[in-house]
Amino acid sequence: MPSFDIVSNTDNHELTNGVDQTNREVSNRFDFKDTNARVELAKDKLTIIAPTDFQLKQVDEILRNKLAKRGVDVRCLKYKEVSVNLSEARQLIEVKQGIETEQAKKITKIIKESGLKVQASIQGDQVRVTGKKRDDLQAVIAMLREAKVEIPLQYENFRD
Repeated sequence: MPSFDIVSNTDNHELTNGVDQTNREVSNRFDFKDTNARVELAKDKLTIIAPTDFQLKQVDEILRNKLAKRGVDVRCLKYKEVSVNLSEARQLIEVKQGIETEQAKKITKIIKESGLKVQASIQGDQVRVTGKKRDDLQAVIAMLREAKVEIPLQYENFRD
């Protein structure tokens, strides 16, 4: 029986490259001279550090552009609140990996309402779709690409 998995993962290598490019551009820009503004990456968390809130937003814009150019979808970034003290402003950003249960339920609901003869089941942080016909599975992929889902989706393990 043909099947495939719907996942939401970010490429950690491309994320690292985007952060490195951002730090390189920030260190070379004149308006960030001697400010110690930077982006730090630790596992699935990014921290933007800058002297002021305004410069923090500028570094964030540079980061978003670099990640978009590297093919990392910025919808996978979950921004926390900005913390400002006398010497610097910080913002923590979580990089979402996997599909949360709420999102998985929405995706399975969309698939079931489509009327296609496929079954969708939640398996941990991914959704498995099975069906008798390969064309139905491809129709599900096309339908999900058109649907408004808040997270970036990838389709893996397509099996006949």
